[in-house]
Amino acid sequence: MTRDPVCGMMVDEKKTKLQSAYQGKNFYFCSSVCKTTFDKAPQKYASK
Repeated sequence: MTRDPVCGMMVDEKKTKLQSAYQGKNFYFCSSVCKTTFDKAPQKYASK
């Protein structure tokens, strides 16, 4: 399990299809809304 960097919800990275890569690291999301938010400003959420 990993934490969604946008909303903080726990996400099973093995089950979700919602992911983005930023600066060589993969980020996983609970919803398409969180993924879209992250993709618009990844630098804002990647350090959380």
